[in-house]
Amino acid sequence: MTIKPIKIGNKYVGPGKPCFFVSEIGINHNGDISLAKKLIDIAKKAGSDAVKFQKRSINDLYKEEELKKYRESPFGKTYEEYRSGVEFNYNEYKKIDTYCKKEKILWFASCWDVQSVDFIEKLNPPCYKIASASLTNHALLKYVKTKNKPIIMSTGMSTMKEIDQAVKTLDKKKLIILHCTSSYPAKKEELNLKVIHYLMKKYKVPIGYSGHETLLAPSLAAVSVGASMIERHITIDRAMWGNDHAASLGPDGLWKLIANIKNIETAFGDGKKRIYKSEIKEIKRIKGAFK
Repeated sequence: MTIKPIKIGNKYVGPGKPCFFVSEIGINHNGDISLAKKLIDIAKKAGSDAVKFQKRSINDLYKEEELKKYRESPFGKTYEEYRSGVEFNYNEYKKIDTYCKKEKILWFASCWDVQSVDFIEKLNPPCYKIASASLTNHALLKYVKTKNKPIIMSTGMSTMKEIDQAVKTLDKKKLIILHCTSSYPAKKEELNLKVIHYLMKKYKVPIGYSGHETLLAPSLAAVSVGASMIERHITIDRAMWGNDHAASLGPDGLWKLIANIKNIETAFGDGKKRIYKSEIKEIKRIKGAFK
């Protein structure tokens, strides 16, 4: 099975390449640019290849009755106030862009609507992310495709028929698919990591894993079964206010996960059986003791 790696920024994603690790900041910055920078620092220090944000045009995306629903937050008591409070404006994203370039870490965003794509495109991201919730939004998929950049697509909450339709809508030559279970946090019994190999065989594009579980082991297992990309939410404190913090990795968990992914990749080797120099003395010691 031949799968061609896809270039994102200055790195390649695909079989035979180091696992591309995305630390999803999402909205865990809680609308605070200084907190966003701290999370970028954490991601960079741990060895992440990229950080990811989310961008939504609130009034274009949500129904009016949804925006009026009660939702208590530090920003007010409606869902609209909450969603608006965790959205960065252009100047704030410009600061993120400048900061990531200074720290030499890639950044991009999952854009939930066409207006958000236009917003983020002004900052020339290296790729786009299609969130699981947007997989069936074919108008959005078609629009993102016109930007002629690599697309990472999550598949949580989706049937195989829906995934098929989305793949046909996009350009497979620039597509990375992430297996995903969209519950927060996700139960280990529902992660179904064997789907990774199935998707790889079916679509012949780089396949990754977007995990929402609290454990580290499933992400490590995903790399072991062939995931070329891992995406995990990150936070400075899992007890913080906000939707995604409890299903996120703290600084220590993030560092351990990335370090262990690198250990696994080193242990994979090249697949060619050989006797290592370190074994020679054991050959003499052990085999030499036999009659």
